[in-house]
Amino acid sequence: MSKTKDSKILLEAILEGIHRIKGKNIIHVDLESIQHTECGHFIICHGTSSTHVDSIAHSIEETVKEITGEDIWHRDGYRNAIWILLDYGDVMVHVFQEEARQFYNLEGLWADAKITNIEEEE
Repeated sequence: MSKTKDSKILLEAILEGIHRIKGKNIIHVDLESIQHTECGHFIICHGTSSTHVDSIAHSIEETVKEITGEDIWHRDGYRNAIWILLDYGDVMVHVFQEEARQFYNLEGLWADAKITNIEEEE
């Protein structure tokens, strides 16, 4: 399978994991047109509490494993669940508490990338 097709399936699995736990304000930052980035895509969302952030991140890991069979490369931030980073190689997932998301403003840092808002499921 091509890298692009693999990334598309992975992105869909990540989004499904976020939707299952009602992650908020989901965006996809497409970094493929920007040179010298460590990955091709960011998925960013937030939760309403540390428990919600933790649940979203675990749901992503479980859903990606269920749909793609792929294991996560690296994870960080579960201890305090203010900002959990899930590294899938070509896709980095950032699950924030809302205040931390506003403070770090990753969307603003990567404003020259193609940014797509993902509809939240009801």
